[in-house]
Amino acid sequence: MTTEKAKAFAALHVKGQPLVLYNIWDAGSAMAVAAAGAPALATGSWSVAAAHGYADGEAIPLDLVETIVARIALTTDLPLSVDFESGYATDPDTVAQNVRRMLKAGAIGINFEDGKPDGTGLYPIERQTACIAAIRAMADSEGVPFFINARTDFFLNERDSTRHKDLLGDAMARARAYAAAGANGFFVPGLADDDLIGEVCAAVSLPVNIMAMGSTPPIPRLAELGVARISYGPGAYRTAMAGITAAAKALYETEAEQST
Repeated sequence: MTTEKAKAFAALHVKGQPLVLYNIWDAGSAMAVAAAGAPALATGSWSVAAAHGYADGEAIPLDLVETIVARIALTTDLPLSVDFESGYATDPDTVAQNVRRMLKAGAIGINFEDGKPDGTGLYPIERQTACIAAIRAMADSEGVPFFINARTDFFLNERDSTRHKDLLGDAMARARAYAAAGANGFFVPGLADDDLIGEVCAAVSLPVNIMAMGSTPPIPRLAELGVARISYGPGAYRTAMAGITAAAKALYETEAEQST
């Protein structure tokens, strides 16, 4: 069943017909998104951490992440990808074993990022490719075509979008290296310019993943540009929490008015 789910998930990544993932954070949000007709599920690390009282950046314990992933996997038959940040370790072998825990819990893929969890920049390309290769070898040993969505944080870390064009060369180099190491997708959160997104999609052999943000082109335009996957990151969690806050505020304001 795991192998079939992994194959089905990979098949959803089609250039120009993007897979849209409204990121989840627990079993309840997974059931809600599944009920809305989603073809697959994906967690967002920021949302998972926030929902359980932690900051992003691998602050939430790995054991708890494993429990959350297992609970989500038990609530739905949809393919599940886990936002696994930078692997909860620095060395490739430990990273691969940590990913194995996600696979055993029910995940058929991960996001794996090159941004350091402490926010001090990016891991060297050599570390990332070694980790991707180790994850691929581990998954192969389990007989699962595990989907490794390799993420680069060049554009997310550079808040000045006018400088994003200057980062394309380094980003492309990472895309090529990650693909050669065994990655299945290339994730460029923070990139929002039409022309630059089009350049990445045209130059990169892997399916390209864009994060939907305020300045990101709409889904039809991203499809035209050749994007194969669109994710919402913490957006879904923030929208849900804002809705709860608004509903609760209305309730308490009404109660206060009635008591006066």
